[in-house]
Amino acid sequence: MDSAAMADGAKPDADTVQVLRDMANRLRIHSIRATCASSSGHPTSCCSAAEIMSVLFFHTMRYKQADPEHPDNDRFILSKGHAAPVLYAAWAEVGDISESDLLNLRKIHCDLEGHPTPRLSFVDVATGSLGQGLGAACGMAYTGKYFDKASYRVFCLMGDGESSEGSVWEAMAFASHYSLDNLVAVFDVNRLGQSGPAPLEHCTDVYQKRCEAFGWNTYLVDGHDVEALCQAFWQAAQVKNKPTAIIAKTFKGRGIPNVEDAENWHGKPMPKERADAIIRLIESQIQTNKNLTPKPPVEDSPQISIKNIKMTSLPDYKIGDKMATEKAYGLALAKLGHANKRVIVLDGDTKNSTFSELFKKEHPERFIECFIAEQNMVSVALGCATRARTIAFVSTFASFFTRAFDQIRMGAISQTNINLIGFHCGVSIGEDEPSQMALEDLAMFRSIPNCTVFYPSDATSTEHAVYLAANSKGMCFIRTSPSETAVIYTPQENFEIGQAKIIRHSVNDKVTVIGAGVTLHEALAAADHLSEQDIFIRVIDPFTIKPLDAATIISNAKATGGRVITVEDHYQEGGIGEAVCAAVSGEPDILVHQLAVSGVPQSGKPSELLDMFGISARHIIAAVKYTLMD
Repeated sequence: MDSAAMADGAKPDADTVQVLRDMANRLRIHSIRATCASSSGHPTSCCSAAEIMSVLFFHTMRYKQADPEHPDNDRFILSKGHAAPVLYAAWAEVGDISESDLLNLRKIHCDLEGHPTPRLSFVDVATGSLGQGLGAACGMAYTGKYFDKASYRVFCLMGDGESSEGSVWEAMAFASHYSLDNLVAVFDVNRLGQSGPAPLEHCTDVYQKRCEAFGWNTYLVDGHDVEALCQAFWQAAQVKNKPTAIIAKTFKGRGIPNVEDAENWHGKPMPKERADAIIRLIESQIQTNKNLTPKPPVEDSPQISIKNIKMTSLPDYKIGDKMATEKAYGLALAKLGHANKRVIVLDGDTKNSTFSELFKKEHPERFIECFIAEQNMVSVALGCATRARTIAFVSTFASFFTRAFDQIRMGAISQTNINLIGFHCGVSIGEDEPSQMALEDLAMFRSIPNCTVFYPSDATSTEHAVYLAANSKGMCFIRTSPSETAVIYTPQENFEIGQAKIIRHSVNDKVTVIGAGVTLHEALAAADHLSEQDIFIRVIDPFTIKPLDAATIISNAKATGGRVITVEDHYQEGGIGEAVCAAVSGEPDILVHQLAVSGVPQSGKPSELLDMFGISARHIIAAVKYTLMD
């Protein structure tokens, strides 16, 4: 590139520089006014980032002002979500928000919440729980580079305080490993955290060394110098095969006398009696009243559809075949990959246990190895799924999802459509001991709003769960098991979310037993044994634990004298038994007896552990007889 073109791209002219400075001050004024009007918020965090936001939104980023969700737009994530007012201010200057809306910040009837959520068209993922934005940005950048193969770039604005979170460095490692040169992370190093100084304060050289050690191209800039910022963003766009970190030295509360760089102002609006004078002072520095129009995006992302996916054929299992639901998941996923080219799979170095290697073998370009960094893996999936660019399936041992619970709950706030598949569930995994046994995963996922919880009990129903999850809105969790169990459904069986299956019934049934996964098969074994003694039980497979088919459970409970036994390879708290108790709580004369794992288990053979912890066929038989004695 010749030096004239370089100078033109890197250095804006004097007029543009002045407008960008003025725009930054307008963003400050909007942020101060909005937080004053709501008597809450973080104006000082907004003020440190004002020049960064001005340069990004009015010089660097390419996007359609009237269409914030356009697939070709550059992406922006405000990882330091508490600085939401400065983001809203930028969109007010773009023209997507009215100034009167800004004054309704944080009010119940207004979508301008205290932290950004996708209730707003220009927000892709919810932020506010710190340390998560960069992982989502990685997912967007990975999608742009490897799936869309498009020109759009991804910018993530982060706080220096949140860089103490380990998840930030998981994302830093991921971005470097996958050479995400379309990703720029901006560290707003304003020195101060919530309750005191951040650990590195203004030691920007240490941030630089850390980012470089993680394989990032890194620039140090004065975060209040719009020319320096323009140049750094321009340089970042020239760099190939490395993500770029911009370490911006800033001052919290910039432009506010006696507040700038002072402690104990985090999350405090300016006092109303001082606000007018502060605003007048900032206004006195504004020299132009011009606006800058963002450059339009390069429109080169492919047209895609991720709706109404149809499996290429029915499940290919015969009744009585033996297969673990874990393996059936891997086979179903590989099959689903042929039905839609936007199905992707993320895994955390467990692909040879989760059978996602079957997908990788058939669709290698759509498999993302996230290594042992589950928090980042979930965040990357959230980013991949934004703007309906992919159908993401995330697989690992279910017990390891517990460390990503915060990312999962933020996914619900983000209104995401990702599918999480948990392996190695319950004591039935056997010798691997309790650290690997998910026994709290149902409770965790049941507590997430708009999350569908599938618990298939054979290979056929597992394939249906995968297909239904791919077509579902909201988050889905599929619980699978390593034990080989018999296929109990024909390929033609129809499955629906929230619809239970009555597996065994007769007019003489005295008790309804509800099990799922391995415990459904224990219940069937118990039913066989009891029938030899002329004791007949009804056996129900709930298929989805959330939503639970309450109507089927209640009607069958009534048909069996109000006697219900639940049996689950999970702790009692928050599991199937409690879900059933809640479902029948309004019904008189239904009594639920719960069999579940109590106490911390240990290593052993699966059959020994099922028996030791009270959820084997033997215990079901005893519970049925005890229930009939009452």
